Amino acid sequence: MIDLTQLNEGQSAKVISIEGGAGINKRIQDMGIREGSIVTKVTRLFSQGPVVVKAGRTQVALGRGMASKIMVEPLEK
Repeated sequence: MIDLTQLNEGQSAKVISIEGGAGINKRIQDMGIREGSIVTKVTRLFSQGPVVVKAGRTQVALGRGMASKIMVEPLEK
């Protein structure tokens, strides 16, 4: 299990858990990212900037701090 920031560009993963308080959990879930859902990392800027993921038919840009709270299990290609 790794956090979302560690996925490679184009890699998909299953969301295992969201590590944070009620407020951050609600914000992330309101973006369509929930435990059990599949997300695909679209892109990221080298060591800074947002992490862009696709959840369902929606693309979302997450700050690195928020993305690091989303624990995922990478899917095999």
